[in-house]
Amino acid sequence: MTRLQALPGSLQKSIQNKSLLKVISGLNNFNPESVFRISKAAGVGGADLLDIACEPKLVELALEASNIPVCVSSVEPKLFPQAVKAGASIIEIGNFDSFYPDGRVFSADEVLSLAIESRSLLPEVVLSVTVPHTLPLDSQAQLALDLIDKGVDLIQTEGGTSSSPISPGTLGLIEKASPTLAGTFVIAAALKENHCNVPVICASGLSEVTVPMAISIGANGVGIGSAVNKLNTELAMIATVKGLRHALDSFQLVSTVNKSI
Repeated sequence: MTRLQALPGSLQKSIQNKSLLKVISGLNNFNPESVFRISKAAGVGGADLLDIACEPKLVELALEASNIPVCVSSVEPKLFPQAVKAGASIIEIGNFDSFYPDGRVFSADEVLSLAIESRSLLPEVVLSVTVPHTLPLDSQAQLALDLIDKGVDLIQTEGGTSSSPISPGTLGLIEKASPTLAGTFVIAAALKENHCNVPVICASGLSEVTVPMAISIGANGVGIGSAVNKLNTELAMIATVKGLRHALDSFQLVSTVNKSI
């Protein structure tokens, strides 16, 4: 049995069906009230997975509020074991977006080293790793392959916070998502070419407009952060998660119908 097969059945199904919706509260968001609101909205809105900061008490809080599986994110592998004991189903190196405003970037070697350390600490736990969008696209693809070789179970992309759209409306939303969509396309193609059946999650800068694009170019799911966690009310968060859920489900329905014709 693979590590992914140890995940809750509903989560496995969403990955296999390429309909995974992950809500990200923020790697550096340790505010219990904020995490609780985001977690509740994720659960009510129909998300499949919740991605929170790596802190055991937050894991317990998020599980209670959302009733969906929890992933913990950090760049300090030593923090993962206690979070897993608290109930986290997945550990993740990244997302790195919150570090870029301070000029902190992560090299391929550093990310690979963090992944190796994390796998050594928790050999039986599902490990996801974000590929830094600051790397050239060919280097992103190579890092993804190297990570898989070291036992990584999920690959995630990023890039939205460093994108600067110049157009309004729908075109601007596509421009915002372009870095993570590009990374997803290149990585998914490289994995397919090398016969690597490892799921890819497209995250950062996505919206209802662009989540179907992510799936169409090879992602098994999407990760949504600021589109939800920057909202001021729980009601607005729930509405946004429901909208994203609808966008994913509608795309899958159309894809299924087209395949049957």
